Amino acid sequence: MEGKRPSDSQITLTQLMGPTNANTLGNVHGGLIMKMCDEAGGMAATKHARRPAVTVTVDSMNFHSPVNIGNLMTVKAEVTWVGRTSMETRVVVTAENVISGDVTHTNTAYFVYVALDENGRPAPVPPLILENDEQKARFERAAQRQASRLQRRQQENL
Repeated sequence: MEGKRPSDSQITLTQLMGPTNANTLGNVHGGLIMKMCDEAGGMAATKHARRPAVTVTVDSMNFHSPVNIGNLMTVKAEVTWVGRTSMETRVVVTAENVISGDVTHTNTAYFVYVALDENGRPAPVPPLILENDEQKARFERAAQRQASRLQRRQQENL
């Protein structure tokens, strides 16, 4: 199976946040942000695998600052690690005040997906071609997160 670069499967979603997206404080609902992150991450994983990919886990999602009504929210996703059938995506969210031009990093999250074959069973995915030191470092950190996830799963099953 031929490998793919992270840039081959990058996804960017951008959406203007309006009043229907927000709570009474004027902040965009965290659940909506999480949904867009899952959509972007899932599309990056699907592009990498060229197969349907379903969410296995969300490692963490910490909100550093709010997304407000009127902000242009951008969600960028790329594959950072691949195993035999699973992939981790790094998802970065920013909010832009289109009047001032200020862009704020609101959160970064890591999602894991598994590729599925035509029978709904896990399917092999292409290896990841790492082109620079930053991608290599992300891959190593992702591999550590995967090892921790597997260790937690084993402990839960005892």
